[in-house]
Amino acid sequence: MITLRILIVLLGATLAVSAISLPGSPRSRRVLHERRDAPPHGWTLHRRADPDTVLPLSIALRQSNMHNLDDYLQDIADPESPNYGQWWTPARVVETFRPSAHTLDTVRTWLAEEDIASDRVQMSKDGGYLRANVTVTEAERLLATEYYVYQHEDGSEDVGCHHGYHLPAHVVEHVDLVMPTVQFETVRLHGYSKQRKRRAVAQAQARDAHAKAAGYMKRPNGVAPKKATQIWMDVEHCDQLATIDCFRALYNFYPNLTETKKNTIGVVELGDQLLNLGDLKMFLEKFNPNAAENVPKFIGIDTDTNAGNLTTATDPNFISEGDLDFELVIGLLGAEQEVQLYEVGSGGSVNFFLDGIDGSFCTFEGGDDPNIDGVIPNEDCGTAPPANVFSVSFTGGEDLPPFYMQRECQEFGKLTMTGITFLFASGDDGVASNGDNLCLADNGTAVPGPGNFLPNFPSTCPYVTAVGATQVDPGKSVHDPESAPTAFGSGGGFSNVFPRAHFQHRQVAQYLHQLGDAVDPRLFNRTGRAIPDVSANGFPTAAVIDANYTIVGGSSAATPIWAAVVVAINDARLAHGKGPVGHINHAIYSHLFADAFHDVTNGTNPGCGTDGFPAMPGWDPVTGLGTPNFPVLLKRFLALK
Repeated sequence: MITLRILIVLLGATLAVSAISLPGSPRSRRVLHERRDAPPHGWTLHRRADPDTVLPLSIALRQSNMHNLDDYLQDIADPESPNYGQWWTPARVVETFRPSAHTLDTVRTWLAEEDIASDRVQMSKDGGYLRANVTVTEAERLLATEYYVYQHEDGSEDVGCHHGYHLPAHVVEHVDLVMPTVQFETVRLHGYSKQRKRRAVAQAQARDAHAKAAGYMKRPNGVAPKKATQIWMDVEHCDQLATIDCFRALYNFYPNLTETKKNTIGVVELGDQLLNLGDLKMFLEKFNPNAAENVPKFIGIDTDTNAGNLTTATDPNFISEGDLDFELVIGLLGAEQEVQLYEVGSGGSVNFFLDGIDGSFCTFEGGDDPNIDGVIPNEDCGTAPPANVFSVSFTGGEDLPPFYMQRECQEFGKLTMTGITFLFASGDDGVASNGDNLCLADNGTAVPGPGNFLPNFPSTCPYVTAVGATQVDPGKSVHDPESAPTAFGSGGGFSNVFPRAHFQHRQVAQYLHQLGDAVDPRLFNRTGRAIPDVSANGFPTAAVIDANYTIVGGSSAATPIWAAVVVAINDARLAHGKGPVGHINHAIYSHLFADAFHDVTNGTNPGCGTDGFPAMPGWDPVTGLGTPNFPVLLKRFLALK
């Protein structure tokens, strides 16, 4: 299991050509593998690490056939491929990408030569990771580095080596990354426990810790929630209060669901976000009474929370996202479709979510070392059933170590090969990172304020579908074109890590040609993966939070809307004897779907001291391809195999 928290900050440089030689045999020659230019934002170097501190060292082995992943996926996700929709079995995925015997032998031999005995080394189910508990002294010798204790501005401490670490030259090609090294929040000091003890901590303290902890994914929070002074039950006031009926009218979304027993959808909640069932019922009784008794199925991943907690949580800091997600999904899908709540504990890492739905991703069967990581009473490794569609209203700056992001993105790619659709919010700080509102300094370090544009990850991963936000303009109706939101900047831009995906090349190239130099080209990577892919209404969204009718907004509202759309399409395909749509990006960017969206051409997504990008005809990095035209989308997907 990759134990990194998912909002750790950027690697300054990756593989380097420089090498060092250490005393001893020729095998000690090392080359720099990863490093940072500086500790991440909010962290300072505090002191040298205790040489006897034990580290849960995890080595991610280079996977076989990963260079073919895009071709494999195109073969089954391209709507014009004769193999469209022939999703792979999980077993085939594992065997195809399992690291080679040569890779495994090379790394094991290296460890043995460095006195890490074979009985100390464990391997993951898919052979992708090796894990051994080592002391700081052993890790420093193994990686030719020095470990330090870093202190966060909130007082917490972590162990790492931001100056970088080295691998033997003959080992480099067999290893993606080693942890903990340049990652932060991997090994917490002073008895930190992953087990969340929410009930034992005052809510004020919990809110403060939740806000400061750099390891949490950030939930898009475009506007601060405010109580609604008036509740409209028609579609004439959707510019002032966007309700379920508004979304139906905007996107002509009136599905006839018949395969609700076969179809599945999961809504993922990270970082201690909960759902209040009383709020959900109050919302549904108002906006979709027929669905008022639809209670989500609770699936906990590495959490001490059970379904009973869903009725007791009242702190808006912990329930606002869960309330919003489920109110919109169930409000749109109705009474019969079961919706699964995947609540991820242990600090809210996307990797813990991946562990839960894919046992082959876990790097250490049986859990982490309780003396280091604390006790997780229900450590889940492949115990959570995967759904056809996952809605994730969380994202964070693309300022993690690149090797780490690439590895996690590959895991999403492998899962999409099995027919799963992943939808991620694109963020609410425009061209800056979500939640932290950070930009990139010239040296690649994430900093507050003006700087180069910093998009969000995992949204920039080409194997997920990134969802931006729109609004009905003041004084306009559901029959008028929507615009980019003005209360916040819909997250969008160009990846600094992942190259432009081939499925979007034509549309993105066309946008950049129209754009010219209207946005300083030095501020963003014109060749990067472009987001968002699509968008939906994200303000001013009606919700019930802590028993109050509330107005909220953000791409976190748009994402569950799109999830409902994909679920309804899957339902229709299942009714016709076909499979789920899985990875939709290849299809929606194809010429076959050119008329399946409402184009959004007005607005910008400001951030980093600029106005951001302008929306334009066609795809743009503010609202993507546009908002869903459900009947056309349904028709196009039903026409595919």
